[in-house]
Amino acid sequence: MKRHRKSLFTMALASLFAVGCGNNSQTTTEETAVENTAMKQKVEEFALVDLTTDLSLVGENEKQLLPIFIEIAQIMDNLFWQQTFGDRAVLDTISCPWTKEFALINYGAWERLNDNKPFISDYGEKPKGAQYYPADMTEEEFDALQNPDKNSLYTVLRRELNWYQKIARFFGGKPEGHGKLIVVWYKDEYKKELSKVCKLLQKAIDIAEDKGLKNYLTLRKKAFETDDYFPSDMAWMDMKNSLIDFVVGPIENYDDKYERKASYEAFVLVKDAEWSKDLAKFTAMLPALQKELPCEPKYKKYVPGTSSDLNVYDAVYYAGDCNSGSKTIAINLPNDDRVQAKKGSRRLQLKNAMKAKFDKILLPIGELIIEKEQQKHLKFDAFFWNVTFHEVTHGLGVKQTINGKGSVDDAMKDEKTSWEEAKADILGLFMVNYLIDKGEISNITQEDALVTYIAGILRSVRFGAASSHGKANMMCFNFMEDRGAFTRNEDGTFHVDFAKAKTAMNEWAALILKTQAEGDYEFASSFRAKNGVIRESLQKDLDKINSQGIPRDIRFNQGNEVLGLK
Repeated sequence: MKRHRKSLFTMALASLFAVGCGNNSQTTTEETAVENTAMKQKVEEFALVDLTTDLSLVGENEKQLLPIFIEIAQIMDNLFWQQTFGDRAVLDTISCPWTKEFALINYGAWERLNDNKPFISDYGEKPKGAQYYPADMTEEEFDALQNPDKNSLYTVLRRELNWYQKIARFFGGKPEGHGKLIVVWYKDEYKKELSKVCKLLQKAIDIAEDKGLKNYLTLRKKAFETDDYFPSDMAWMDMKNSLIDFVVGPIENYDDKYERKASYEAFVLVKDAEWSKDLAKFTAMLPALQKELPCEPKYKKYVPGTSSDLNVYDAVYYAGDCNSGSKTIAINLPNDDRVQAKKGSRRLQLKNAMKAKFDKILLPIGELIIEKEQQKHLKFDAFFWNVTFHEVTHGLGVKQTINGKGSVDDAMKDEKTSWEEAKADILGLFMVNYLIDKGEISNITQEDALVTYIAGILRSVRFGAASSHGKANMMCFNFMEDRGAFTRNEDGTFHVDFAKAKTAMNEWAALILKTQAEGDYEFASSFRAKNGVIRESLQKDLDKINSQGIPRDIRFNQGNEVLGLK
């Protein structure tokens, strides 16, 4: 880790006062106007979407829970600000509303869909460990720390303060400690905020009537108090009948580029019972689908749990990690391998957010990039199935290496998430094609799935290669192109070769499954370094897309008022 002479808080104040769309006395009116226009354009790359749903089927009891869940989600949002950036109060010093809005979208000064490049002056690279570690901590220092809890998802590393620094902090100061490293559990680091969360959860527990939801909320409250999330994850798996769902807590570890620390987030969800019913049959098929994976038998011996469920929801509130930069459109949880081994996982498809991305982004990209004769294959249902089985196939493959290297996650180290996302991407497409062939999916064709998938990659690669998902997108795109899955016509549009696309799909899936099962970190790292990049030809495609003003992603107008709740 690089050493930083200034604290992020100090840097933030300096930079925001300096830039702030014209706060600098040396900035001319013309320069300010240019900055305003540039930031306005960046904000408008995120199409504004009202996040709502039909609440007519939701009972009055359940409606009472929604504002409580939203209030908890807002606390999760503030906690994620602390984890990824620091004190969000510095936003109040920004005079330009467009700069402030863009900082809100990105949860800080770094543009998440542009390789985390700073968009506020005086900021260098985003710290690899965000705010989960001291800014001046080195990797050698971390490795030397003899405390097994340092690797927990639910701890932060801090420096021990002397008595003077403790007094300064007591009176509201922000002392920079230079003492030895100590490990602090989330329940202690964020005690003030989490105590509010637990009070609100108790209020929800008292109201909830659905037994599964009440049990989950009860155990989730205890998890916030103990940093032991396993019991509540198991309870969430058993929650089958509630029309509303609440995914909340420290969950994903994408924000920490060392992939050690979990970030706070929350989704407030309302089930679409009709669409969910249509997906129910696929849960029982998971063991059979595992056997069909296009790889050697030794790479698919894992037997997935059959307590998994596959449901469709409308999201009515996003907060924290899932709301930063690119918006999540499907959920596959819990991440805990122990839960997955016993009960599988739950796959939640967020239909309203998914439809917004298709209508506002994927379809316009497809109509610009895919040759006219093949544009008939661009369909929302194909996008829905591709995304759905992306989540399903997270539970397939193997969880333990076959050669004694331990778990796949441990063996793959900091490559684990990129390769896991690449696996889900290509296996999702494979499964959709397989199920179409077997007549289990009948409202789209294999050609629909393939063309929509290629257009979908072009939507995703615009996020850049900074994130784990971005690296996965790059590897998928480049592998498919290298195998001739698509070619460019003279006018720059894509022609999809369906036969070669299917072959490339199988070969890429087999390579990923082999790499994970053997825990081949060296190969994974070198392959990703070479292929997880945006090549010149792709950059021209992206420049063409960007020149047409097509949004890069979406942002939400959300909350009680949008839902018509008091």
